[in-house]
Amino acid sequence: MSIKNLLIVSTSTVHGKGYLAYCEEAIQSFFSGIEEVIFIPYARPGGITHEEYTEVACKKFNELGFKMRGLHEFDNPIEAIENAKGIFTGGGNTFVLLDQLQKNNLIPAIQKKVSKGLRYMGTSAGSNITGLTVNTTNDMPIVHPESLNALALVPFNLNPHYLDPDPTSKHMGETRETRIKEFHAYNNQVVVGLREGSWLHVQDNKISLEGPLSARIFEKDKTPYELNPSDDFSFLLK
Repeated sequence: MSIKNLLIVSTSTVHGKGYLAYCEEAIQSFFSGIEEVIFIPYARPGGITHEEYTEVACKKFNELGFKMRGLHEFDNPIEAIENAKGIFTGGGNTFVLLDQLQKNNLIPAIQKKVSKGLRYMGTSAGSNITGLTVNTTNDMPIVHPESLNALALVPFNLNPHYLDPDPTSKHMGETRETRIKEFHAYNNQVVVGLREGSWLHVQDNKISLEGPLSARIFEKDKTPYELNPSDDFSFLLK
């Protein structure tokens, strides 16, 4: 039987608060009982090094009472994933992240461990890859992964950092909603627009939206609609 325990977080930082500050309680509860969490720094926001990125994540997780090591510190990253009880994949560039996971042959190892109960948390790019593909990321394809297929830990796609159209803006480019509509001209899967300050918690066959905001749901050939934290999200897992 496949077990899933996922924390799919839209962003690591919301305006006016420090790194992961807005979801500290959720993180502590999610990783409760786990001594050490493995950090995957491959997304490299702003092009920083794996070491620099891991230092940021470690500082926060240490404050929350967890030990942490970067995956790049292990001689055998596949073995590290196989022995892990908790993983946090940070945000940055989704294409860089996926490319490194593919080159290190880590996707099957993560999928197998998650199916056995490994607790997986992602933010931004780290959340984007929990979906079926990364086609709905906001990032530029600055590298060329072998495939756009992602971890497929959930049977839908994500759009973290989802932004609503600003009626006062003079910007003439596409809105997020327009881009997702373009995606649905060629693809069928549901897309969840996850606003900053929100996260999805998946436990086995249950899924809930947490945080103060609603999520925007996009289905092919349907008008997009809103779901609130109190609504039933279980249909997304079918």
